[in-house]
Amino acid sequence: MLTTLSRKMIMGLTGLFLCFFLTIHLLGNLQLFLPAEEARIQFNWYSHLLSGNALIKLVSYILYLSIIIHVVDSIIITSKNKKASTPYQYDKRKRASKWYSRNMGILGTIILIFLVIHFKNFWYVYKFGEMPLDEQGQKDLYQIVVTTFQEGWYVVIYVIAMIALCYHLLHGISSAFRSFGLYHPKYVRWVKYIGYAFSIIVCTGFALMPIYIFFTMK
Repeated sequence: MLTTLSRKMIMGLTGLFLCFFLTIHLLGNLQLFLPAEEARIQFNWYSHLLSGNALIKLVSYILYLSIIIHVVDSIIITSKNKKASTPYQYDKRKRASKWYSRNMGILGTIILIFLVIHFKNFWYVYKFGEMPLDEQGQKDLYQIVVTTFQEGWYVVIYVIAMIALCYHLLHGISSAFRSFGLYHPKYVRWVKYIGYAFSIIVCTGFALMPIYIFFTMK
């Protein structure tokens, strides 16, 4: 039986791995900001490379497993905390903590719902759907992305999810370091600043993609 501390450490490890994935994913998707035809060639080549590389496939399985473990552990920890908390303890925590740290469950739920929609629209279609081909004969994921991001409702959902992710990361990164015992008072401010910078830069980068395509690809 895992202790709460063990679960927090596992959740921290999976969370930091997901942060690493977000960084790589963002860097790859920055190609969407290139001129349209260049973006199509580069993005489709990049997608083809990821889908055909054995090492990338292994990393993707680790990614899926990390998401599942992260979600399950967060549910278990939240449930235990609610059972253990008295109204007085909860009130003290409410006054001392940020609102987003008290609502990680809600933020996580928004992100999870978004992931289901996102996987369906892109990952599932690329793996199992009928895809158009570009001039190089590769699956034209770029066209799927552009078509999807021209739907206003999806752009709104995407941006809301990135806002939720940003607040989730603001708390999650510092919480992960605290679980590892690396939250030394001497460095706590730098951990906080780095976490804030990472959260804002990554989530803003992702949020700008659908907005950019929505307004420039009409």
